Amino acid sequence: MIVTLIVACEIAFWVLLVAGLAVRYLLRMPRAGAGLLLCEPLLELVLLVVTAIDLKNGAAPDWKHGLAAIYIGFTVAYGHYTISWADARFAHRFAGGPPPVKPPRYGMARARHEGKLWLRTVVAAAVACALLQFAIWYVGDDGDISSLTAWQRTALQAIFIHGLIALSYAIWPKKEKAPARLRD
Repeated sequence: MIVTLIVACEIAFWVLLVAGLAVRYLLRMPRAGAGLLLCEPLLELVLLVVTAIDLKNGAAPDWKHGLAAIYIGFTVAYGHYTISWADARFAHRFAGGPPPVKPPRYGMARARHEGKLWLRTVVAAAVACALLQFAIWYVGDDGDISSLTAWQRTALQAIFIHGLIALSYAIWPKKEKAPARLRD
């Protein structure tokens, strides 16, 4: 049931996103579109409540509960970023807005961009680990919490791996290719 709800939340996220942007730009109702976009956090709240109820009703904590925590952490950290990304593209395509700003491709500007994304991953992992820790305390000594602690380790590994990738952009910045010389 939890996995189905996670999938439903993900689908609902994109449906609300497209609906909010369509109402904002195609129907020219920016306040109503913003209202739809503000419903996005309710999806995570529903998932959190249902997961807690599932554990309260005696469900053994397993990978599904950990996945729910990771999903919530990811949407907390990357949700607004994703909405802003889609909004810029939708405004450009359907409302005559300016072209969306692309992330830098080269040098230290790219390294800073990757560092900012890594910080979002840190926030996502911190939220997920906190939710998992609350679940561990909630279950107490009565249940097997090994899957929840495994998800905490997974979140920390994601921070480490993404950190190495972001650091590689600072250590070995990609250089822009020099333009080809014109021949006389």
